[in-house]
Amino acid sequence: MSRNILTVPIQKVEGQSSAPFQDLLAVEEPLEIRLGKSTISITMRTPGHDAELALGFLFSEGILPGPRDLQDVVSSKNLLTVHLKPDVEVDLDRLKRHFYTTSSCGVCGKASIEALRMQACPLASSESAVIASSVIHRLPAVLREDQRIFERTGGLHAAALFDSSGALLLVREDVGRHNAVDKLIGAELLAGHVPLQDKLLLVSGRTSFELVQKALMAGVPILAAVGAPSSLAVETARRFNLTLLGFVRDDRFNIYSGASRIQ
Repeated sequence: MSRNILTVPIQKVEGQSSAPFQDLLAVEEPLEIRLGKSTISITMRTPGHDAELALGFLFSEGILPGPRDLQDVVSSKNLLTVHLKPDVEVDLDRLKRHFYTTSSCGVCGKASIEALRMQACPLASSESAVIASSVIHRLPAVLREDQRIFERTGGLHAAALFDSSGALLLVREDVGRHNAVDKLIGAELLAGHVPLQDKLLLVSGRTSFELVQKALMAGVPILAAVGAPSSLAVETARRFNLTLLGFVRDDRFNIYSGASRIQ
């Protein structure tokens, strides 16, 4: 089994003195994701929950319609192959075009949003979760208490799923914030819980267009972040009726869209 924490010797300096020390680092290794015989992604990730990562990625990109369309997942070190059932059609050319669009969102944001619309990305339900501000203020501390690898290394992003009462349902960690979200969505997909229509997703860093896309594809109505959102993240959230919160820390937060879900 791959390790997610590595011990390395370092020299620790405090003031004018230094001494040898054993430090803990979060492991970062490549994972190649294949769909049948085709490589569709190579991502740097923290080992662990690799199948969830791959399935969450495929689902949020609109490639895997649902768990019933999955045939099997075969994994080896740093390689994971997903096989869909024979009757599931995948347009790999469309997939390549979509990846180009999302990777270029800094210069073609309108095209990125249009790509979401074309793949039938759902609008967040207006009747989904409503959460009290007092609950949201508590969430970062709850997440931090459950970040087991971060607590030891200080080097990971996290994604956490909460219900409307603020109860923590699931946490996933990774060196990449997108990977942490994919792992969480993949786990919920396998559990048969998607769409997540009455849940809140909290991420430990900033919010990009891609994270908004993943939340929307999973049916999450409220996306909150400890950091700031990008302009395209806000524009996309408003277009698809997603509640987007930023700077959720120190007993404050900003509402960028969907204020009606916050009491």
